[in-house]
Amino acid sequence: MNRRDATGLAGSAALGAWTALGVLTAVVVGGAGAPLWLDNGLLGWSVGHRPDMLRTLARGVTDTGTGAIPYILVTLAGFLAARGVRHRLLAAAFCFACLAVGQALRYGVLELVHRSRPPRGDWAAHASGWAFPSGHATTAALTAGLLIVALTLRAPRGATSLRVVIGCWGMLVGLTRVYLGVHWFTDVLGGWLFAVGWLGACLCAAGRWLPALFPAPADTAPTAKRPPEDHAPQDPDRRG
Repeated sequence: MNRRDATGLAGSAALGAWTALGVLTAVVVGGAGAPLWLDNGLLGWSVGHRPDMLRTLARGVTDTGTGAIPYILVTLAGFLAARGVRHRLLAAAFCFACLAVGQALRYGVLELVHRSRPPRGDWAAHASGWAFPSGHATTAALTAGLLIVALTLRAPRGATSLRVVIGCWGMLVGLTRVYLGVHWFTDVLGGWLFAVGWLGACLCAAGRWLPALFPAPADTAPTAKRPPEDHAPQDPDRRG
């Protein structure tokens, strides 16, 4: 896939995700923040299936989706994606800003929607603030997306297993928020949609205005044709 196609795909993904997020947000606001669809069922299942080991594991996974860890990982993604010291520094700053600005925008949505969390008695972890969209889900999905893009640029035909693991981690962090009872499932879904929309917008902007920071993978460059050898064909009946 060339740069123009990749930029167009990122823009289309952003448009689709923002549209879906707008619809979901309208439904949440229209319902005054009440649980939707699978929200009550998934919360009830989670509360009834929390052995100590799984609860501890879920807390460990959920902690990787906040704090310094995501910012370290997206900075690493920038260093990995670019080539040359200067471009790597700029790409790392771009990825860091992508996550930081995305968080600021998400806080704006939180304050506009004002959705309450599930009942405190169902919580199995600490939480604060409004619920929609989920901060952990947004942060982990953005971080996973930037890491996957960086790996794709550096190894377009390899590292598939690592990309799958990173993608699963990004989703799992969001799901632990539901399992621990501190978010409705639609909060997490909103976080994922926000992350896809913002990441797509950032990648589209980078493809259009900052192409030097994220060069196309060398593996996908057209292979130069090998010039034909300049010699006469061998006669199989000719004796030396």
